Amino acid sequence: MSEKNWKSAITTQKDGSPIVRGYKLTDLLKKVNFTQTIFLVLKGELPTEIEEKMLSTILVASIDHGVEAPSTTVARITASAGVPLSTAVANGVATIGTHHGGAIEQAAKLFQEAVKGKEPASSIVRKAKEEGKRLPGFGHKIYNVDPRTQAVLEVAKDNNFTGPHIELSVQIESELTKAYAAVDKKIPLNIDGITAAIISDLGFDPSLGNGFFIISRIVGLVAHVHEEQTREKPVAHRLSEEDVEYDGTPPRELP
Repeated sequence: MSEKNWKSAITTQKDGSPIVRGYKLTDLLKKVNFTQTIFLVLKGELPTEIEEKMLSTILVASIDHGVEAPSTTVARITASAGVPLSTAVANGVATIGTHHGGAIEQAAKLFQEAVKGKEPASSIVRKAKEEGKRLPGFGHKIYNVDPRTQAVLEVAKDNNFTGPHIELSVQIESELTKAYAAVDKKIPLNIDGITAAIISDLGFDPSLGNGFFIISRIVGLVAHVHEEQTREKPVAHRLSEEDVEYDGTPPRELP
């Protein structure tokens, strides 16, 4: 028998029935909700009630953050040009990177390595300050305190969900406040950071970090693209010349 071309431990077909992580899809759709299924597909096992609650919480927290968020702006501008919904949403997803939604993976890696190596928050902050580096998962352009983070922490507390990664993330925020108190600079634990801490305490690998943001934000992008296509005029957001400053060579004659 020739070697298989592809291997997957996620899904298969057995006796005419789709199988997801060992369970019949027809059984899952009758008994399991979407959040539980996300957990199952990504981790291989169904979540406990508290695990489901925490995953649901972080997915809701990142579902949308206004038209001005880079992924949403790009998706809506693309949609206004007349492309299909799938193309506009894909363009929005493509903007997710290091500086927008993409810090979850980096922060999860930071937290997990620090917990494994027993490195205290004070050491992490001191090194970052000495090297002039930003810590992934901390800081925000709008918020001095990220209200989404605070709400997520409240849910975790109410459900007695805690772990070394959540504790470390809160400790780092506290150490950052101390380190920059003299210049009154606020560097809060943001939604990427608390998401990274929670998925770490849920046992997920850091490489899945940005995937959670994509799963959540794509719902908001679909809504924004649909709104743009059904409510706005085509190319309604073109910049005027007054919105762009030209700093190149002044007009000149060819020799």
